Amino acid sequence: MSDILSQNEIDSLLKALDDGEVDVDEIQDSEEEKKIKTYDFKSPKKLAKDQLRTLQIIHDNFARVLSTFLSGYLRSFVKADVLNVEELSYYEFNNSIVNPAVLSIVDFNPLSGQIVTDISPSLAYTLIDRILGGKGKKYDEEPNFTEIEISLIKKLMKQIIELFIAPWENVIELDPKLDKMETNSQFAQIVSPNDTVALITLSLKIGEVEGMFNICIPHIVIEPIIDKLSTKFWFSTVSKTTTKSDKKAIEKRVKKSDVEILAQLGHTYITVGDFLELQEGDVIGLDNSTKDELEIYVGNSHKYYGIPGTTKNKMSAKITRIDKKGEDQDDE
Repeated sequence: MSDILSQNEIDSLLKALDDGEVDVDEIQDSEEEKKIKTYDFKSPKKLAKDQLRTLQIIHDNFARVLSTFLSGYLRSFVKADVLNVEELSYYEFNNSIVNPAVLSIVDFNPLSGQIVTDISPSLAYTLIDRILGGKGKKYDEEPNFTEIEISLIKKLMKQIIELFIAPWENVIELDPKLDKMETNSQFAQIVSPNDTVALITLSLKIGEVEGMFNICIPHIVIEPIIDKLSTKFWFSTVSKTTTKSDKKAIEKRVKKSDVEILAQLGHTYITVGDFLELQEGDVIGLDNSTKDELEIYVGNSHKYYGIPGTTKNKMSAKITRIDKKGEDQDDE
């Protein structure tokens, strides 16, 4: 950004122009020289700005889908945003990867060839920690991944890869499949080093931990559909209304979502003094009678009433009736 001149500097510049100390033509020539950019004829650009812009639109949608999926999968708020979409050589991308890495080699069916996704190691450890029931803490040290940790990430990546289908559907009907996982960038040579690739960089934030999720798409892979990667084509194919298939897909995902169900035995009130004196073995009397129904909650909403019991040596609750107020909340 150009510096903002003060009033004194403006007055001095005008005085210099009047005195002939500064030549207007020289200023214009220097400005024109700054606009000239070098062009490397050995490595010509293969992706137009409009095509890169379309890739950003596609992956903005992917980021939203990814945020929703991971928030449910990890039971923690996850935010994903596209930071940058750029064209570079595969060598530049591969050379920027820090080992040990978390690289997924993906068959981008029905297109010929493969793409690579790269998760920063710190983010991968946070994902593993959340999957195993941890709080998703940040790891300062990044040792090599164990086979079990890679197996957990592989299972997660198989589901993440399926999320590419919906954002790309206006361009092509994808059927991506995970080919293999690698922790060393030397074993992820999907194209020659000089080949052009599109690199989409996403910022992924899980709680207080933030890391990068990179998607590397070789130009040779998307070359057959390169004409469709235009904003004009994209917006002309965007569905204006929600189709039945869209509704079914949403319904299918909702049905697979996990919800917490809590059967509350009862509640009561005690003084702070009594609370501070509680010891192991003390008995707290509840307001509920042993004959009273339990309140059963789905998430934070009271939905049912039930009675306690056991099933196959496990505590259970039998639903006796539905809470009408809970149904009214659903309608709202």
